[in-house]
Amino acid sequence: MNKKEAAILTERVEREFLPFVRRPGRYIGGEINQIKKDLSQCDLTVALCFPDVYEVAMSYTGLAIIYDCLNKIDGVAAERVFAPWIDAEEVLREKKIPLFSLESKAPLKSFDIIGFSLTNELCYSNVLNMLDLGGINVRSAGRDQSEPLVVAGGGMGNCCEPMAEFVDMFVLGEGEEAVVELVELVKDEKKVGAKKNQILVKAAKKFDWVYVPSLYSFEYDGTGIKSFQSSSGDLPLQFKNAVVEDFENARVPLRPIVPFVQAVQERVSVEIMRGCAGRCRFCQASFCRRPVRYRSVKRIVDIAKACYQSTGFDTVSLLSLSSADYPNLEELVADLGAYFQDKHVGLSVPSLRVDRQLKQLPKLLTSVRRSGLTIAVEAASEKLRQVINKPLKDDDLFAAAEAAYRAGWQKLKLYFMVGLPGETPADIKQIAELSFQLAKLRKQVDGKTGQINITVSWLVPKPHTPFGWLGQKPLIYFEQAKRLILDEKKRLRAKFLHFKFHDINRSILESAIARGDRRLCGVIEEAWRGGARFDLWDECFDYTLWQKAFEKFGFDLESLAQRQFAPDEILPWEHLGGPEKKYLLGHLDKAMDEGRQTMDDG
Repeated sequence: MNKKEAAILTERVEREFLPFVRRPGRYIGGEINQIKKDLSQCDLTVALCFPDVYEVAMSYTGLAIIYDCLNKIDGVAAERVFAPWIDAEEVLREKKIPLFSLESKAPLKSFDIIGFSLTNELCYSNVLNMLDLGGINVRSAGRDQSEPLVVAGGGMGNCCEPMAEFVDMFVLGEGEEAVVELVELVKDEKKVGAKKNQILVKAAKKFDWVYVPSLYSFEYDGTGIKSFQSSSGDLPLQFKNAVVEDFENARVPLRPIVPFVQAVQERVSVEIMRGCAGRCRFCQASFCRRPVRYRSVKRIVDIAKACYQSTGFDTVSLLSLSSADYPNLEELVADLGAYFQDKHVGLSVPSLRVDRQLKQLPKLLTSVRRSGLTIAVEAASEKLRQVINKPLKDDDLFAAAEAAYRAGWQKLKLYFMVGLPGETPADIKQIAELSFQLAKLRKQVDGKTGQINITVSWLVPKPHTPFGWLGQKPLIYFEQAKRLILDEKKRLRAKFLHFKFHDINRSILESAIARGDRRLCGVIEEAWRGGARFDLWDECFDYTLWQKAFEKFGFDLESLAQRQFAPDEILPWEHLGGPEKKYLLGHLDKAMDEGRQTMDDG
């Protein structure tokens, strides 16, 4: 990899691009706290890409951490590149302006490394679109040795085979230490004149959390996988997730960038713990992000103060998979409240579990914003919660809701999931009934009916979870479930219940891609070439387009989503980090036993 000179596009961007897009603030850069280095004076340049629009990308804490980590390294510059919205893409293509970074307006192709954060399967079409807009062949095999190294990480790294032919290297697990080690290796190899393919082999042999797909191949047997092999005997066949052992002192950006366009989450975000003590059997993060680690109260408060002082954000949000499991939550909330209350800064405490801290709501709520309380109930019956390994009792749920109402909360937001093993029509109707009871509970407090917003999602069996072997329920099942819930709401005359349902077709596509193998690469490229963009956005998602792409390669989209895997077959993701199969299958056996008991009782 030779030194590249970046042709800065500032003048063209200002003259030919910005006047013609609807939200130029997405593309101008120059925000407070951005880091901009002279690219021509750096040994290594990295484009940190997020395959969604500015407002979403700027809300992703993981990207901010990697940005800070890399820019702390002497001789390394990291700049941001986000997916241009439809109008901006049209201008870029019409004017033949390559996709560029926000900081220096440097073309994507001029960077040494292009790194993508993959947070959802439905962002894959945007990854291909960004590469193409940057003048880079979407296929790894079509790129020459002088082109950038395309790297990807994030949650989807643990099930990345559907993207294997587009990405040179995947970083599995937690990124803040891993990317620093990787960048140092690339920088050293560049100095001695190593070529891109040599760097890939070196990284694959050195790091057990690096996966280079081009060095491996699969042999298929019908729909299944017959074997997985490497191109060389000294390459690993099993990979691990990178883990930050010293989470207390892990790097955190103390001067976060203040966005020009209002972001989805515009606040000081502080990760208080990593991992989850619970093991909800549908949740990939709880099984892949281990072990559980905590930050001290002092460290969290210090981070929150520094970030507030450098940004002026009016909310501090405590991030984790399960804040209820943070051992010193009361002390933390009290200390943050003592500092921030007179500054009119609110405190957001998401991911509280109702069987513990929410019972103590009155004590916790002095400085927490009380517009609405979010509770992930997941299943409306206690028996079904046992199936998913979320042992939440109704008594605790009602006690928490009543405490919230008494403490001044006026609205509840509830999350439920449909399509779980052992689920019955009665369980589905119970979603409306339980929500109704929680709304009526407020009458005991102030004589009013609570306003309840309910989001219903459809189970997507995820890799590295006990439910990953199960097929997703068919389309008609979800349509009937939606009708059952709305009919029950009508029967109860519960106009104060506001239901929002995830797009069923989008959940089906997510299931088909999530558990797919490398043979889906052609499908994803075909869908993108047919116009797939921003598949997470209602105004852009086109299910028919994806159905046709699957059909072209001999696949039925819905059959893939409903596919069940045998316990002894090779899974497309089993080499990519995560717990051992035996452990997950033990969870699955227990869930199925409990599910059968639930249906028998029903």
